[in-house]
Amino acid sequence: MIVWIVLGVIALLLGLMFVGMYNGLINARNQVRNGWSQIDVQLKRRHDLIPNLVETVKGYAGHEKDTLDRVVKARSQAIGANTVGQASQAEGELSQALGRLMLVVEQYPDLKANQNFLSLQEELTSTENRIGFARQHYNDTVMGYNTKLQSVPTNLIAGLFNFQEAQLFEITSAEEREAPKVSFT
Repeated sequence: MIVWIVLGVIALLLGLMFVGMYNGLINARNQVRNGWSQIDVQLKRRHDLIPNLVETVKGYAGHEKDTLDRVVKARSQAIGANTVGQASQAEGELSQALGRLMLVVEQYPDLKANQNFLSLQEELTSTENRIGFARQHYNDTVMGYNTKLQSVPTNLIAGLFNFQEAQLFEITSAEEREAPKVSFT
């Protein structure tokens, strides 16, 4: 009789541990999804600002068509990205194109003084900061989730229910890794 009670208590404890680990995996996976949603919201905001910025620059520097076209093309690719890896690469290319656009802007003092441009530039800078914070939060969440997936005994439950590792939002190009060069000449 006592043996059955002890076995029942052990089975109950193992069942509770199993449910706790499974729920922990679900919670971590949902946090990763939420983190990606936060990045997605900020990227949408960025994508919405770019056409206005391009149009403003076009009014002053219309002959910089190649640079403006690169920004528009990079924005289209970024909007069409379907996975974290594709988004990382496309957003890196968009950042590079925007960087080149800002270099062009430096050549037009009237544009730099334009209130509409200054407002858009401020909004874009704010959005870039938000994207940076959202990326950091997402990557921290992914790291925690992936660590759970790889840790014993949670990895057994993760394998049993086919939980997959999440992908980090990483810098993909050498150009994006380099610090911007600033010159006051």
